[in-house]
Amino acid sequence: MSLRYLTAGETHGPQLTAIIEGLPSNLELDFEALNFQLQRRQKGHGRGRRMQIETDSANIVGGVRHGRTTGAPVAVIVENKDWKHWTSVMNVEPIEGGDEAKRRVFRPRPGHADLNGGLKYNLRDLRNVLERSSARETAARVAVGAIARQLLAKFDIKVAGRVVSIGEITAAAPSPDLSIDELIAVTEESPVRVTDKEAEQKMIELIDRMKAEGDTIGGVVECIVTGLPVGLGSHVQWDRKLDGRLAQAVMSINAFKGVEIGIGFEAGRTPGSKVHDEIMYNEERGFHRASNRLGGFEGGMTNGEPIVVRGVMKPIPTLYKPLASVDIDTKEAFTAQVERSDACAVPAASVVMEHVVAWEVANAFVEKFGGDSVEEIQANLDNYLKQIGAY
Repeated sequence: MSLRYLTAGETHGPQLTAIIEGLPSNLELDFEALNFQLQRRQKGHGRGRRMQIETDSANIVGGVRHGRTTGAPVAVIVENKDWKHWTSVMNVEPIEGGDEAKRRVFRPRPGHADLNGGLKYNLRDLRNVLERSSARETAARVAVGAIARQLLAKFDIKVAGRVVSIGEITAAAPSPDLSIDELIAVTEESPVRVTDKEAEQKMIELIDRMKAEGDTIGGVVECIVTGLPVGLGSHVQWDRKLDGRLAQAVMSINAFKGVEIGIGFEAGRTPGSKVHDEIMYNEERGFHRASNRLGGFEGGMTNGEPIVVRGVMKPIPTLYKPLASVDIDTKEAFTAQVERSDACAVPAASVVMEHVVAWEVANAFVEKFGGDSVEEIQANLDNYLKQIGAY
């Protein structure tokens, strides 16, 4: 058993569509919670005008009946409210008129997929590239991840996220005494998704300054997953290592340029005695670790500690003081074409990252405890936990 999904749709098209395969039957979905996750993606200080246009919600059109999954593929639609202004430009049928009517893009923007995609697919209108490569697609991925998140919650597995830094401003780490539910609540109240109020104000001021200067800024975000059993993923083949799969998933988010798990790159500067997590045992907890510097993983498998994964997001490349580029028709130098954008999308990226991580963890969970219904998965999990308890 495994999960998989595909998404389709363009940033200015009528809708984003996702089809999920492999969800067990009898998973009761909370539609309000699903839409709440989509709305979280649209928040955060530094977002642009697009977030004022769209009010995202998911419409499930297959695979769910009377609030529960049936075991069939689940089809999810997220409408693009801005479509009404693009019905001619993005029409699937041919339209009359030249470049202006089609809003043809012929000046690629540095840092985007425009030029690479145009060359790869032999497209003379770079709008055909930017429409799909846009981060708007992450709305569909959040919808998919939100359903995976509900599957995990059924088995008491929780997912949280926070912003670690924006630019050179780093937020203090949350108190170790803060529960994951408290972390979720506190970061939800912050416009930049931090628990550090002093850093929050500095981050807001930095974002505002970047916006005023026509520039953008990136940062680092972190995702934490708790309640996991030992043994998700595997050491036996490279592509079954769950930490590797998480790294790939995080790197697939628009504008992400690096991933680390646990203390990550710090491990390369630290003696082994201060990197590895010592193994402990007591009757109440069984086997556990004295620390969690390896971020919940050993040998590509979960070790029972919380997963901690971070990703770095580069500044959004669409600038209101555009960088130099080259016209693909005349080959002359121009300043890059400007499309609507954000000054900083790091807080929103934190939400996206939560959901791509939730998806990968849910997939590994279903692979390990696979069954055609929620009840069968629960029975498999219970038996496994009993086996571990007797080890």
